[in-house]
Amino acid sequence: MAKAVKQPEVDPGNAFETEDARRLAASQRAVREREKQALNLQRENILSQKTSSPVRRQALEAALAQIEGQISAMG
Repeated sequence: MAKAVKQPEVDPGNAFETEDARRLAASQRAVREREKQALNLQRENILSQKTSSPVRRQALEAALAQIEGQISAMG
């Protein structure tokens, strides 16, 4: 006895909303990914800087902590 495979019903009016929602979600993911890449570049830049000035080092550490916080908040 063969089983019938039920095909999902497609509402033509809803297909556009679904496609728009899919495009919007993809666009939002791309923006978040670019933001995350920019933060990672900033992080790498800070880590690559060497300084003997304690004041400058403290500022770099503060900036690094802020950037790492933003990266972890993004998930």
